[in-house]
Amino acid sequence: MYGLRIVLADSDPLFRKHLKEKLLNGGYMVVGEASDGRNALQVIFNIQPDLVIMNSELPGRDGLEVAKIIEEHRVAPVILMTEINRQDQLKEAMEHWMISYILKPVDEVNLFPAIEVCVATFKKICQLEEQNKKLKQNLETRKILERAKGLLIEFKGMTEQQAFKYIQKLSMDKCLPIQNIAKQIIMGLEGKRMKKGSDLV
Repeated sequence: MYGLRIVLADSDPLFRKHLKEKLLNGGYMVVGEASDGRNALQVIFNIQPDLVIMNSELPGRDGLEVAKIIEEHRVAPVILMTEINRQDQLKEAMEHWMISYILKPVDEVNLFPAIEVCVATFKKICQLEEQNKKLKQNLETRKILERAKGLLIEFKGMTEQQAFKYIQKLSMDKCLPIQNIAKQIIMGLEGKRMKKGSDLV
């Protein structure tokens, strides 16, 4: 994935320069840098990079906490650079699918594969989330459609097939999504049902 846009966050400017050179030589783009947690968030949200590589220990705000905020907003995957003795951080980072980690010292041998895996996993999970969202939307539309058909059967004496064709035709005639038409039918017919009930009182 050459050409990836990366933001670096580390308090040591010499280390950032060293890491930036490695990334540029590897075909990546460093589009932003930060020296502390607060500044890192500002840079990341402004630039919207493809990947964030940050030290797990940042002044002002813990790197893992910054990574959690980035994950919450689905901005970009994060690779945390951490020490082997920080087992608590490693364990917590593994609980978040957008947050990966790499042990220091950082070199091309462990950095470049970590970048590729992290970004590929992020893309795959985002695709799955989008598919899940569409499935939920389809299920919601189906529920609304079934409700509208039931009301048409009850009030208009239509068969299920006739009710569906009626809704479908309205959708095409009015150039509106079928879910919108079904909602309008539900509002209209349920209003009639309430009025009918009040007349009986």
